[in-house]
Amino acid sequence: MTYPDYIRNKALELREKQKLTIDELAECLSISRTTIYCWVKDVEIPRKPGRGFATHGQKMGTEAMQAKYRAIREDAYADGWSRYAALLEKPTFRDFICMYIGEGTKTKRNEVAICNSDPAVVLLGYRWIRYFTRNRIGFGLQFHADQSLDELRAFWSSNLGIESDRIKFQRKSNSGQLSGRRWRSRHGVLAVRTGDTRFRAQLEAWMDRLKLEWQ
Repeated sequence: MTYPDYIRNKALELREKQKLTIDELAECLSISRTTIYCWVKDVEIPRKPGRGFATHGQKMGTEAMQAKYRAIREDAYADGWSRYAALLEKPTFRDFICMYIGEGTKTKRNEVAICNSDPAVVLLGYRWIRYFTRNRIGFGLQFHADQSLDELRAFWSSNLGIESDRIKFQRKSNSGQLSGRRWRSRHGVLAVRTGDTRFRAQLEAWMDRLKLEWQ
């Protein structure tokens, strides 16, 4: 995907002035880490506290934690693989997996997230995320400068059946430069996400199983 120069320049400015990391820039601008990395890789920033040399004990603790979560992911993946056939019997489960392959976040091993402007797509994703996780589910809405936050909050809270104050807002970075646009996201773009390592690993298995059927 090609982005306007002003977005790339914004990333460079934030990198230089605010010393943001690759992950922080990707989150702030809603752009993939790969793209952000290509833009700012030559702009070095000081290491943030806690990123210096680790002691032997710290390294051992890190390795133990990595091993713990690797075991969780492997167990969850196997569990997801074995449950796949039974889950296919549930209405819209296959639709959810197909949708996630195309629209879901896949860069983080401990996060399940979808982002879309279509309320039907978001509702499908939210229902299945809520079904599979007991962890907190967050909602983040990207909006244009000339849109009413009250109307957007009412629209999405009504469609998803959630409290309106659960929706957090993030103004789109290009919203002030599209005054002549003919199209925009009428209701903004809503992200639904949860942090759940086990669910994410199971979802990986379900996507792999489904893609095998396409071969």
